[in-house]
Amino acid sequence: MADTHDKGQGRRDRPSKAYKNSQFLNSPDARTVRILCEYLEPLARFNRLKVKDTVVFFGSSRTLPADVAEENLIRLQARAPVGGKPDESLARKLQLAQRDVEMSRYYEDARELARRMTLWSRSLPGNGNRFAICSGGGPGIMEAANRGAIEAGGPSIGLNISLPMEQQANPYQTPELSFEFHYFFIRKFWFVYLSRALVAFPGGFGTLDELFELLTLQQTGKANKCIPLIIYGEQYWKKVLNFDALVEAGVISHEDLALIRFFNDVDSTFDYLTGELTRHFVDCPPPPHPYL
Repeated sequence: MADTHDKGQGRRDRPSKAYKNSQFLNSPDARTVRILCEYLEPLARFNRLKVKDTVVFFGSSRTLPADVAEENLIRLQARAPVGGKPDESLARKLQLAQRDVEMSRYYEDARELARRMTLWSRSLPGNGNRFAICSGGGPGIMEAANRGAIEAGGPSIGLNISLPMEQQANPYQTPELSFEFHYFFIRKFWFVYLSRALVAFPGGFGTLDELFELLTLQQTGKANKCIPLIIYGEQYWKKVLNFDALVEAGVISHEDLALIRFFNDVDSTFDYLTGELTRHFVDCPPPPHPYL
């Protein structure tokens, strides 16, 4: 007769199912599964919370709020000798702190624009989650956009990314709409796929990467929708990028310049964005399903 104890032991030692095998799921062999998860899990959350479209804010993670930048400058100024010149190290720090104060206007403008866009979207009939503010979820301009959305009582989306030098998620995200991505390309997919407008504030490599990705999709017709593309802070951007030189060299056409619009203040940006969104996405019937 078989030993019943052995039978029971056998049942307890059954191998785990593949989808519960964490060693496999974190291995190179399961990379395709992980990529699919970074598509399907956000999709499920967006569906559940009825988020169908977004307004995306890009910009530097290093831009400080005005009060923080001003406080840093005042603290450094207090260390400067009265009636004399500060030493070279302090002088450099004062120079950088003054720069941060000047750049902080973009934090405050992003915060105010996101707040006003959220109030406008919440005034639209029907679902209050239209044109939800979306950022990369980190500090700087990303934080400012999420902060403005939360202050207006709307949804606030953060598409965070795990980095070797950890990017901390800002605290102004709707918890259910705060995501953590491993793969940059899936994160970019979610930036673009739901977007109905994009505002690029002054930023560095990451902002340039995201801006040109969307410009390329628009230029080639792959975006398959009209996305207003705002470049905010003309003085900064025209120092960094010379689009006219691209036309002169024949590498883009003059008509490609119509893909972008430069703005320098919240009022005119708000008026343009709400006008374009109304014309293309509010007055027009929505597609049968936004995820096809």
